[in-house]
Amino acid sequence: MTTPSTTRDAVSYFGLEIPFMEHIGLRPLLMDNDQCRTLLAMRPDLVNSRGDIHGGTLMSALDFTLSGAARAHDPQRLGVITVDMTTHFYEPARSDLTVVGRCTRRGKSLAFCEGEIVDAAGTVVAVARAVFKLVARPAA
Repeated sequence: MTTPSTTRDAVSYFGLEIPFMEHIGLRPLLMDNDQCRTLLAMRPDLVNSRGDIHGGTLMSALDFTLSGAARAHDPQRLGVITVDMTTHFYEPARSDLTVVGRCTRRGKSLAFCEGEIVDAAGTVVAVARAVFKLVARPAA
């Protein structure tokens, strides 16, 4: 199991520094074999004109979290490239959110993932399915 860094200077996104995820405030919680879990706190600068968390923010959080599930079996060696992602929005997002991603099938070069965003009341506000290309990360 991989847990995030606790340093305040830069958040470790399961071995990666990702400025955009830091910008939206996504926090890594868990990466374990075929799953990944993150937390997105409700913030006034993330909302749309109705006061709901913007759909683009939700899609970014899903993309990262599902990609984490895609590489969870070997996070230090592998990176991923998003090939395709489909998102469905069920409810407005108006609270802190938990994003859960699962890898449902992984081959040599592709990983198929699905996930959901759940609000503070336990309501599923969005779901997504994605395909990622697995790529070797450059040696450090």
